[in-house]
Formats: sequence, structure tokens, C-alpha cells
Amino acid sequence: MLNVDTIKNGLVIDHIQAGLGWRVFNWLGLDKASFATALIMNASSGKSGKKDIIKIDNIINIDYSILGFIDSNITVNVIQDSQIVRKIKMELPPKVEGVITCKNPRCITVTENYVTPQFRLTNPSKKEYRCVYCDDLYKRG
Repeated sequence: MLNVDTIKNGLVIDHIQAGLGWRVFNWLGLDKASFATALIMNASSGKSGKKDIIKIDNIINIDYSILGFIDSNITVNVIQDSQIVRKIKMELPPKVEGVITCKNPRCITVTENYVTPQFRLTNPSKKEYRCVYCDDLYKRG
């Protein structure tokens, strides 16, 4: 049986699509953290069958838009004094900057290093984003 201590003050990132937990863990820089963290992969889930969970024994700043881009089904639980004081539900952000790279070889973001790639959400149901500069399509799987 797996036993992970209760978080007294920190964050629990729950409902991560199974297999994406490691990506979120690394994006948050938790592999270099000096505080206790736990990555639980392939935990049982009533909704999706399997899920990943990250427990962080510290309050850290998170860019929720990027977290929503990685997986819009994520819920972040803020824990204080061992109690959930806030639940934050992620959603697809309307704009993503500096996360996706444009695949169009003629895009200014590819040819000029100083231009930060920016994508806007154009079709939420299909999870499609388009480059602000060249209109190239990016489909989030």
C-alpha cells in the first residue's frame, strides 16, 4: 500500500491526465525543489480510470494558464492547516506565450530569435491554437 503524508500547507495538483504528471512536475521545477514533493502516477480515478497527482508541501507560484494548457482537466487544491481552502479548476487559456514553438519555417518566431512565439485559442472544442504572427495551426492533443 502506498502511503504519502498529509500536506499541512501546500498544493495538491489533482486530475492530471495519466502520463502527463511527469511533464507538469518538470515544468514546475519540482525535480530541483528543496521541500517535500510527491508525484503519484496512474492512481485510480472514478472519472477517467487513471490519473496522476502531484503533492507539494509548500505554497509556490504557478502560471495557471500554462497548467491549463498542459491539461485543462487539472484541479489545484490549496491546503492550509491540513484543510482544502480553495479549489482552482483549470481551463484552456485564450492565449499562450513562449510555450509552443511555431512549426512554420517562414514564421518570424523561427527566423528571429528575439520574437516570442504567441498562440491564440481559435477552437476550444478541438483544442486548436493559431500563431499570432503567421496563423499556423497548432492542435493540442
